[in-house]
Amino acid sequence: MAIPILKNWQNYFQNRDEGLGSSYERIILNRKLAQTCDLFEVKKVLECPSFGFTGLSGINSMDMARKGVSVEIMDNNQDRIKQTEAVWKEIGLPLKTHFTEDFSTKDFADDSFDLTWNFSALWFVNDLDNFLTEIGRVTRKVIFLCVPNRAGIGYISQKFLGKEDLKKYLKEENILPKNLKRIMKKLNWTFLKSDYIDCPPWPDIGMPKEKFLKIFGLGWLLPKQTEPIQLSIMDYYSDKNPEFENEMLKHSWFEKKAPNFIKRFWAHHRYFLFIPSKNEK
Repeated sequence: MAIPILKNWQNYFQNRDEGLGSSYERIILNRKLAQTCDLFEVKKVLECPSFGFTGLSGINSMDMARKGVSVEIMDNNQDRIKQTEAVWKEIGLPLKTHFTEDFSTKDFADDSFDLTWNFSALWFVNDLDNFLTEIGRVTRKVIFLCVPNRAGIGYISQKFLGKEDLKKYLKEENILPKNLKRIMKKLNWTFLKSDYIDCPPWPDIGMPKEKFLKIFGLGWLLPKQTEPIQLSIMDYYSDKNPEFENEMLKHSWFEKKAPNFIKRFWAHHRYFLFIPSKNEK
């Protein structure tokens, strides 16, 4: 759940060290999005909302842009948009941004995008029914929704530790699979597929593993290091660390081999794919 990101997202624009968890998460997400783009011949993408619970904001769609897809993102924070634009400019990738107060897509024409998607962001939407109606209107081929895995032990533990913040800042009902499927079916979108994603060998603790272990008196398990390891996918995007993806994929053995009844309680996220019902687009 990583609720602290609500208050410290600005820090990642100065210190881009996202740690192992978010670094792995981004590579796995990139690969799933690339598969989706290939399958549906995606040329134009809208990420809305673009702010979710992961490190450096506004870069979830960057890998698609590197592969030639036209990307637009929507955020409800002007300062975050400005800093996101600077990060994309630094890498030399085109990006079109949109400010919104309520994540309305009414300024877009019907079928403006091949793919609309978001990552761990739906619980910022005030009116889920209206939001899904609108993204359904502006999307031509496929909608990809990625939400936290509420059955995961990491989510359950974070929910217990941060239940007051959850009630105050987030709409948990927006990430319930039954609500997503019900609304999308009503809107004539067919549920195509769902699966667990982001399932590394470590739990979804929502904080640096060093801090997590120290809270439970297990700091002695940490390896002694004179220099802390810095991990940022921006080094990969800027070609400073071309091996970044391979380094992260070394941890994917559990994701590849674990059966779904294990992933149900261990995976950090789930994704849902929807396509237009026949004769609706």
